[in-house]
Amino acid sequence: MESVRRAVIDVGTNSIKLLVADVAGRNVQPVHEESRQTRLGRGFYETRRLQSEPIAYSANAVADFARTAHQHGTRSIRVIATSAARDAVNPEDLISAIESASGLKVEIISGGQEARWAFQGVTTDMELANAPLLLLDVGGGSTQFILGRGERTHFAHSFQFGSVRLLEKFPHSNPPTRGEFTACRDWLKNFLQTEVRPKLEPALRRETDSPSAGIQLVGTGGTSSILARIEAKLDRYDRERLEATRLSLEQVKAHRKRLWSLPLTERKEITGLPKLRADVILTGVLIYEVVMEEFGFNRLRVSTRGLRFAAVMD
Repeated sequence: MESVRRAVIDVGTNSIKLLVADVAGRNVQPVHEESRQTRLGRGFYETRRLQSEPIAYSANAVADFARTAHQHGTRSIRVIATSAARDAVNPEDLISAIESASGLKVEIISGGQEARWAFQGVTTDMELANAPLLLLDVGGGSTQFILGRGERTHFAHSFQFGSVRLLEKFPHSNPPTRGEFTACRDWLKNFLQTEVRPKLEPALRRETDSPSAGIQLVGTGGTSSILARIEAKLDRYDRERLEATRLSLEQVKAHRKRLWSLPLTERKEITGLPKLRADVILTGVLIYEVVMEEFGFNRLRVSTRGLRFAAVMD
């Protein structure tokens, strides 16, 4: 099958991401990937109103990425927006700013679509194509839980908690205090027990008696990739090494303890942790730790694929 070069620009709550890839059926070969943090969700969660400055940063990033995609010879560019855009009372401000800056239309996708695409993208990895998986896609404004095998998903749901949303809900000192950590962790544990468990646990039980026995927990998105980079002390993005990473619950817990104990300036010096992600990594790593504890997973596998891989195939 002849491949076609396509691009997807993903407008997220925390960052804008570009994927340029050669696509032939379910075979996606990345040609160029780039990310820029614009923090679209900054100051959003009290009013549900996207702020003018992050909108402008995001629109400019989309325009820059569109130019980059054209320089790589792409035939089509697709712009998708996720949690902050779909929850906003003023999504038209974002849509019009992006169209004005780049000439591109924006698709605001539902939480369900985001979850399905994340799973489809991850299973383009042949090692994961037919394995029973629980995919955890931690974004800035929402987190997707997707259970399935191969091309079939048995459960897919987007929940309204994410790394940026929690960071704004639980502001912290520098470094965070024990009480600030406890408040954030306790809220998260309670949310998982009251909102996530009643929906997810029946699906897990239908699949197997013990999640850790038969289902692989796979993390996709910025947080899991950054944890893999910190673990491997990688100062640059390396898909092959990241996707070979397996993090035990003990390793995730150790990273959380270290990150929450350091002031921001010291977190920024950690190899593998992008300086602009040194704040939001706190809540991101906590989400993975608490999910692993609550649902009995002792190991986390990292995938660098997900939403954009599926969107570029679609």
